[in-house]
Amino acid sequence: MFDIVIGLEVHTQLNTTTKLFCSCPTSFNDRPNINTCPTCLALPGALPVLNKSVLEKSIMLGTAIGATVNRTSFFDRKSYFYPDSPTSYQITQLYKPVVEHGTLDIDFEDGTSKTIRINRAHIEADAGKNIHDGSVSKVDLNRAGTPLLEIVSEPDMFSAEEAVLYVKKLHSIVRYLDISNANMQEGSFRVDVNVSIRPKGDTKLYTRVEIKNINSFRFIQKAIEVEVQRQTEAWEDGVYDEEIRQETRLFDQVKQETRSMRGKEEAADYRYFPEPDLLKALIPDDMFAKFSDIPELPDEKKARLVSEYGLREYDAAVITADLETAHFFEAMLKEGISGKNAVTWLTVELQARLKGGLSIATSPVDAKTMGTLVKRIEDKTISGKAAKEVLDYLMENASDVDSVIEKLGLKQMNDTGALEKIIDEIIANNEDKAEQYRGGKEKLLGFFVGQTMKASKGTANPQSVNEMLKAKLA
Repeated sequence: MFDIVIGLEVHTQLNTTTKLFCSCPTSFNDRPNINTCPTCLALPGALPVLNKSVLEKSIMLGTAIGATVNRTSFFDRKSYFYPDSPTSYQITQLYKPVVEHGTLDIDFEDGTSKTIRINRAHIEADAGKNIHDGSVSKVDLNRAGTPLLEIVSEPDMFSAEEAVLYVKKLHSIVRYLDISNANMQEGSFRVDVNVSIRPKGDTKLYTRVEIKNINSFRFIQKAIEVEVQRQTEAWEDGVYDEEIRQETRLFDQVKQETRSMRGKEEAADYRYFPEPDLLKALIPDDMFAKFSDIPELPDEKKARLVSEYGLREYDAAVITADLETAHFFEAMLKEGISGKNAVTWLTVELQARLKGGLSIATSPVDAKTMGTLVKRIEDKTISGKAAKEVLDYLMENASDVDSVIEKLGLKQMNDTGALEKIIDEIIANNEDKAEQYRGGKEKLLGFFVGQTMKASKGTANPQSVNEMLKAKLA
């Protein structure tokens, strides 16, 4: 009955050493108000000086999304009055941003893709942080002046799924570029969602509602679903014009609802005007040439893994979606193992054991060890079942693969003479079943395999057992 229209504004905190317009550090979790100076406190007479590394990182992002990187850009003042803004304005870029007109492709599980247009990415200074402690509110200005790139999409997304795919892809790109740690829990990657609905087939854009500062992929999806439901019910109840107005709302994760925060200002309300204390930002030729030479991005890495290692498109997408997983996978491959086995043991076996807050980045079993474990399966030193026992042991105990194999007695039996002796004895003790097998009950082969594996304490090579049993029973 209704179409959903979504546009996103993503605030990416750049991983510079110092702030946007001063030399204060940008470190997280320091004692409140320790990383401040006259400039970021807006004391009289203090003047801003642009951090050039912000321009460098902007070039990298612009190149990654195929955008126009403006070699000359300008700063503007955006006036608003909040306790966490000591200047009572924000320095941003409205009229001439550093990056304009890019695109980003999102990929669906069915193999199709869609291009999302990116209107702009502009530089701006972050505000401080309000801390509410009971009836007392405090302000920490350590974050005031931290450099942000605000990346603004066009309203090209028509479902919560598309919005989440877009944010995940953008998150992955900034991590691959190493321009931000993009830690959503720390507020380094914050998303504002603009949502509206319209009758199916209608092309008009109706009242949009902004949901502010969402900091997880799951909450982005849920916030959109909740807000769409609110707007849909208002339309169906005939109160759309009364209840749905242009405003900023917050998503309450506990109550699973959005609630009004403030009326949404128009550009005129912010009284934008050119920043008088800053010159225009110029990107010289040598800077542009150096920083437009960017690292391999997720899509490029995915295509290479498919081409070089024969991975399925889906598996390659899973591997490359996260930077740490991609690095881990490629480090495993350095041990000379197949891409297919590396995928299975990384995305299935290891991931299943990463519980209790563990991740690929904090895994107690490193990539080289995982690669060696897979190699021991491929060279038939151990079976796949035994490898799982080794991995379980390594998750709890620091050691190396070969030592654990010896310690647990899991080395596969490669002595064909000893294996033949075991099989002869099992067949002799089960002659009735052997005759039934020869009479056509081929399912009994499983019985003999199981008995052989039991007698060898799981160390016999399953392939060798199958081949030898078939020959003996015939």
